[in-house]
Order: sequence, then structure tokens, then C-alpha cells
Amino acid sequence: MTQGSNPDYQVGDILRVSCVPTPTRVTEVSRFYVSIEWPWGEVDPDSQYGWNGRFALPVEPDGREWSLFRTEQDPRTLEPDDTCLVGIPETLVRVIDVGHYDPPMDTGRLPRPHTLLIVLPVGRPNVEGNSEDEGDTIELDSAAPITLERVPHSPDIHG
Repeated sequence: MTQGSNPDYQVGDILRVSCVPTPTRVTEVSRFYVSIEWPWGEVDPDSQYGWNGRFALPVEPDGREWSLFRTEQDPRTLEPDDTCLVGIPETLVRVIDVGHYDPPMDTGRLPRPHTLLIVLPVGRPNVEGNSEDEGDTIELDSAAPITLERVPHSPDIHG
């Protein structure tokens, strides 16, 4: 099921999420982040935010700060102006919060999302009180070709 079908996701749902890798350009590299040109969507000219078309990914993808989106290349080897592939390898996540926005939320990018899912990888404990800070966001109906599939709960899935 692709995200465009927009089922009613709820806290506690387990989802299999992925996004086909897409070529992009590295714009900046620091000790903690690799910035890339975001290959999906576009700058929202009516936004109150001045989004620059870039997206920062953690250099340590499995560290405290994590992102569903990853570069196929080891981010520690990338340099500015390198070309790389960015996507979401198939990942099981647990929904820890759902936000509905009417009017759609101003994120600086188009399309503006109506629904945001905050997720953590299955098996990763969330600390009460700051779990949303440790989670990543899935914008339903975003321009990124994200695929979501609800997974039935089973004893093998810890979350």
C-alpha cells in the first residue's frame, strides 16, 4: 500500500516503510550531518519558512539521532559535490504519534502535509517524555515515493 491511499494510521501501528533510492548531490558535510539536495518536492513559495531545498542526514545513521532516509554510500565517505543515492531501506517502524493538520502544515516544502506520523524503529526503546524528539517523521502524501504497509503484530515484533 502506498502512502497516497492514506489509511487511518494509529499510535502503536507497526509499518514496513521504504523509498526507492534516488540520485542527489551532497551539498555540505560536517562531523554530524551530511546535507543533500532534496530530490522530491519543491520549495513552497508561500511558506513562512525559507527552506533552501536541502535535507540533513546524520552521519551515524544508527546513532541517537536517526533518519528513515539514508544514503546508500557510507555517509562518512561523502564529500561536497559528490553524487549519491538517497532512499529508505525497508524498515519496520512503530507509530508513536499521529498529527492531523487542517489547513495542511507549513513545512517550507510542497506539497504541504495533512498528516504526519512520528515513528521509531521496531525494537528501539523510546524514552518517556522525549520520544518524539528521537522519532522521525513520515509526511503522508509527500512528494517522496514512500511505500507504507501495515504489519500485523506478532510475538516476533518487539515495540
